[in-house]
Amino acid sequence: MLAISFQSISKAYSSPKGPPGATFLAVDNVSLGIEEGEFFGLLGPNGAGKTTMISMLSGLSRPSSGSASVLGHDVQKDFAAARRRLGVVPQELVFDPFFNVREALRIQSGYFGVRNNDAWIDELLESLGLADKADANMRQLSGGMKRRVLVAQALVHKPPVIVLDEPTAGVDVELRQTLWQFIAKLNKQGHTVLLTTHYLEEAEALCGRIAMLKSGRIVALDHTSTLLKAASSNVLRFKVDGDLPPALAAQARVTGRIVQFPAHDALEIEHFLAAVRQSGLVAHDVEIRKADLEDVFLDVMQKHSGAAAPAGVSA
Repeated sequence: MLAISFQSISKAYSSPKGPPGATFLAVDNVSLGIEEGEFFGLLGPNGAGKTTMISMLSGLSRPSSGSASVLGHDVQKDFAAARRRLGVVPQELVFDPFFNVREALRIQSGYFGVRNNDAWIDELLESLGLADKADANMRQLSGGMKRRVLVAQALVHKPPVIVLDEPTAGVDVELRQTLWQFIAKLNKQGHTVLLTTHYLEEAEALCGRIAMLKSGRIVALDHTSTLLKAASSNVLRFKVDGDLPPALAAQARVTGRIVQFPAHDALEIEHFLAAVRQSGLVAHDVEIRKADLEDVFLDVMQKHSGAAAPAGVSA
């Protein structure tokens, strides 16, 4: 049985820019299966349809066509059973300002009919660095602490399937490390994890398989190791003080002083370094590294810019 299943699912919205009655597809005929116990990554640029898919999975949004299920329970026809098996950490910081942290977790437990679970609540508070905030009102917490509470709320009923929608967006390094240690522990215990994140190094380190979305369609789907092996080149990386000539910059990924070129062989590496020298710049801290998931992601997105993506990809 699949932990998560999307069957030819689509979601259409009214288009604010088109003529009356015009629609656009936020999710376009996607089929995707995630096995029990997987740590699965769902990646894509802003507006690709990731959060829309999660909203349909959690029953917050009704699909225009197709279906979604959690451990065999259709999220529309058998909503209560599907929702009990699912824990979702949303992007938005949503909280009740009238309760302290422990009260909020007890109330969340009650929504799922769970009682007398203080021992598990204590474990969540300790594992997520919230033990000293248990009696603090939610309004008193920092953004990072509120994010930790959202994670605890999603896990308070011990769901076998965990969905994390940008869980570390805008939070500190300490929380990221604490969260991933705890989630990795739950995954080893058999929990299925679906992650969306813009921190691609997290996805590369944690996810066994990855799907990449663009414009509501899956444009890549494979094991993380396979995606990395398929990368066509190494990467030449260095720093420069100054701007590259436009023709050279068009071939590079430039972040501040850091310049990166795809480099297939030694001849190509020397070509780029010679071009930098001829432009009057000096390359500092030169290194050659293997392509990482960010390189793969950018390559996939570029290949599918303006091109028709497959209507559905099954797994």
